[in-house]
Amino acid sequence: MKAILCSQYCQPDDLVLADVPDPVAAPGEAVIAIKAAALNFFDILMIQGKYQIKPPFPFSPAAEVAGVIESVGDGVTDLKVGDRVVASCGHNGARDKIALPANSIVKIPDNLDYDRAAGIIIIYGTALHALEDRASPKPGETLAVLGAAGGTGLAACELGKLMGLKVIACASSDEKLEFAKQHGAELTLNYAKEDLKEGLRKLTGGKGADIVFDPVGGAYAEAALRSTAWEGRFLVIGFAAGDIPKIPLNLALLKGCDIRGVFWGAWARLNPDKNRKNLEKLVQWTAEGKISSHVDRTFPLSQTAEALKVLAGRKAMGKVILHPGS
Repeated sequence: MKAILCSQYCQPDDLVLADVPDPVAAPGEAVIAIKAAALNFFDILMIQGKYQIKPPFPFSPAAEVAGVIESVGDGVTDLKVGDRVVASCGHNGARDKIALPANSIVKIPDNLDYDRAAGIIIIYGTALHALEDRASPKPGETLAVLGAAGGTGLAACELGKLMGLKVIACASSDEKLEFAKQHGAELTLNYAKEDLKEGLRKLTGGKGADIVFDPVGGAYAEAALRSTAWEGRFLVIGFAAGDIPKIPLNLALLKGCDIRGVFWGAWARLNPDKNRKNLEKLVQWTAEGKISSHVDRTFPLSQTAEALKVLAGRKAMGKVILHPGS
């Protein structure tokens, strides 16, 4: 089978399309013939050796897959050949097939296409965990979402609206903000044109945002924290801007606010049953049209480098999907 391989830390253009042996389902596992594999910003960091998780070489990027069960190992009773499924794999999704523990695989309904299914797990799983488990939300509170047109930001906009929050989309272009408005945002702020701190204060009548969802980091993080309301919650999601900010802790004191870390991957490993229920709920919501799992564009497996560069350039509005077998 074909696989995109990272054999040493490298840039996207250095990845290689190679032949590797087909996987075999061990006891308790199932092999998925992958129809769609979703990319995330951390895939770029992983191949560069800058991510906290460092798989052994050689490995493939892409941590989310959707496809069809091709075979099952001994002891697997709740999956059968031909089932349409989705799963989180951490890495190695950019290939034709993958063997995974059966208990990590979730069936998807016939009316949910593989591309949208592949894009659900990480961005919506992260956003749901952030808002439901970490943010302590109350209906009617304001939620400011940085990077609102990116994958995780867009998921936060949609889920925030579903939770009854007043969503303020913050992004770097009017095009991205208009897109976020189509996906749950009520108010918008272009932080390329307007000061983020002052803009959020103005949009909240001087109070500040109750919840800040920040997958961007860099120079925007401190400004966003300064714009939080009294007893606000600042959610640390990631650092798409590249720089990890150093936050003056006196801000947390002066605002009586919380800075709360959101590490969905670790939480999912520690809470597998709750994470599986979350994923099943998100799959159902997507099939019902309550959330979009919007796909920005798709690429054949051979163009994985180009797909990653779309993410690196922050050009994607929604998910970037690979199509193995093409």
